Amino acid sequence: MKIILASSSPYRATLLAKLSLPFICQSPDIDESPIAKEKVEAQVARLASLKAMALGGCEEDAYIIGSDQLAMCNGEVLGKPGSFDAAVLQLKKLSGQKVTFYTGLCLLDAATQQQQTIVEKFNVSFKHLSDKQIHRYLMIEKPFDCAGSFKSEGLGIALFDKLEGRDPNTLVGLPLIALVELFANWGIDIFDFMQVDEKSPY
Repeated sequence: MKIILASSSPYRATLLAKLSLPFICQSPDIDESPIAKEKVEAQVARLASLKAMALGGCEEDAYIIGSDQLAMCNGEVLGKPGSFDAAVLQLKKLSGQKVTFYTGLCLLDAATQQQQTIVEKFNVSFKHLSDKQIHRYLMIEKPFDCAGSFKSEGLGIALFDKLEGRDPNTLVGLPLIALVELFANWGIDIFDFMQVDEKSPY
């Protein structure tokens, strides 16, 4: 089974590797501009689908995974800070607040052009953070390429008071529980395709 992850994100690639499936990564070339008055759920679903379809026309026999994510706090979409100072301001705004992550996931069968698309939500409640804690965290982890100015898979977990959602992988950008379900909907048991360590005695 050929699997293509339509992403250049090292974080999503690391997540998908947890399933021990053979896959390759390819970066899709799409227009990610938002549509006026488009709801967040609709936007992430649309972009996840576009990412998968951008590669689907080049493949005859592959399953292509597209994913897109946005985070919101108090009605405002969170972007990537890009700098230390911007990250400080962002974390100050998130201190004591709840952030909702919306992750669109699309699985495309390139052979039939059929696709399944879902949106997973995940909530993160932040602790009340002091300036010292914010500065110390940013100096150590430097999450300036991450929406929200934190890495939940790393030291960012120390910023949180509570996590709410069925799959913590969703927070990083690729909901694996949902992905396994999408494969199963097409009668595909991913356990049949997991790579086995031939050196293992078991």
